Amino acid sequence: MAPAVVTRAVSDLEDHLGARLLNRTTRSLALTEIGEDYLERAKRVLAELDDADAQAGAVNRAPSGNLRILCPPAFATHLPPFRQRYPGIQLELSAAGPVAGADENFDVSIVSIGQQPLQGDFVIRPLASSAFIICAAPAYLDRCGRPTEPNDLLLHDGLMPDVAAVRRELTLFREEMGTGKPTREVLNVALRPPVLSTSQLDVLYAAALAAMGVTGLPTFMVADALRDGRLERVLPQWRGGSLQLYAAMPTRKHVPARTRALVDFLVEVFGGGQDDPWIASL
Repeated sequence: MAPAVVTRAVSDLEDHLGARLLNRTTRSLALTEIGEDYLERAKRVLAELDDADAQAGAVNRAPSGNLRILCPPAFATHLPPFRQRYPGIQLELSAAGPVAGADENFDVSIVSIGQQPLQGDFVIRPLASSAFIICAAPAYLDRCGRPTEPNDLLLHDGLMPDVAAVRRELTLFREEMGTGKPTREVLNVALRPPVLSTSQLDVLYAAALAAMGVTGLPTFMVADALRDGRLERVLPQWRGGSLQLYAAMPTRKHVPARTRALVDFLVEVFGGGQDDPWIASL
């Protein structure tokens, strides 16, 4: 546009608003305080319009584009079926370790926490619960024996998360079905110093596969290894605590179709509630 046309358009806008948007001198132009605020608001309106256009145009198109995901390393193994369903979406994964909180720099954060509430201003979708179960490699159990009661764990090499290693105690739960409501038994088991402790559950998983000892890991992590015999469940009537899995998205009025596609896929696959979809098959 010619400068004279722009000058006239801005002048007409100022007349319409009844406010000055620009300070003018013979050498420069500068936004007034009102002008700066109006500009930022106008940018947001235009961004919302672009999002609306994109969503309307995407109704008949398969989701596509780059999707940034923050997730625990073991969870990444559940994403290939999503990629097969949506080949137009490129996945950019950050899987450095446990994810205890959502990160606004990612489109979706897969968060795994205990019973504490999830903090932050995010859109949250529950995915599933995942119980910790005790397991070891068959080669280790053949060599060192199979525990038959919880106190037998004191005789075995432990592979433990940092928190349990500091406490040197393991809390186990057992539910029994009777004629009425199921009863729940809670037992605290003393442990000897572990042969390996770490905050990285994937390290414990690798050590268990290598027959280093007995460990407790969430079902979403070890279900495949238990089914194919690489790991064996120990004290199957007992389990540890549970993790709650959530998909967290930054708060936005309009969520890209590819982000919605991932979250809907995860809810579909894992149930979207408080049940453990893995433990029933073990």
